[in-house]
Amino acid sequence: MSWIQSVMYFAGFPISEYLEVLLKRTQPSRSFFKAKSDNVTQPISQAGLEGLWQRLLEVETSQLILTPYGGRMSEISDSETPFPHRNGSIFAIQYLVTWDDDKETEKHISWMRRVYAYMASHVSKSPRAVYLNYRDLDLGRNHDANTSYAQASIWGLKYFKSNFRRLVHVKTLVDPGNFLRNEQSIPVLPSGQK
Repeated sequence: MSWIQSVMYFAGFPISEYLEVLLKRTQPSRSFFKAKSDNVTQPISQAGLEGLWQRLLEVETSQLILTPYGGRMSEISDSETPFPHRNGSIFAIQYLVTWDDDKETEKHISWMRRVYAYMASHVSKSPRAVYLNYRDLDLGRNHDANTSYAQASIWGLKYFKSNFRRLVHVKTLVDPGNFLRNEQSIPVLPSGQK
């Protein structure tokens, strides 16, 4: 059984239907959204929060999600899992905006980028840490199957910090042909750099 068949089987699809399911994917909604994220390592000042609040009120469909960190979570080593943002982060922020009219895309994306720029002085630095599952393509993207380590590290270090190098080595061993890829996937090292 291939890994794709295994995934489909464990997801509850009969093996005979796995290709059909993959080929029939549809977009469930015509809505659009843009999301960005940050990790906060120091309390944000009242003035900083008021500035953020003012910006959120500019767009009716804006959302702010705060995810607390700390406690037992902060006792897990940065290198124990690929997710390294446990120790030293107070909470994560997700900024989100939605819209229904594709003619408003540039307006909402520009607004999101302004909010993100405003928050730069209030969040983690060197690198500015972000959460992988919000996949922020503003950070960069793979343009083909041969994206270099240097190019991918632009977003990889923000998502994975020092775990990025280790993940590249695992990806190179497990998927040397880079079959499993997306716009910001982990790259593979050229054969001479393993």
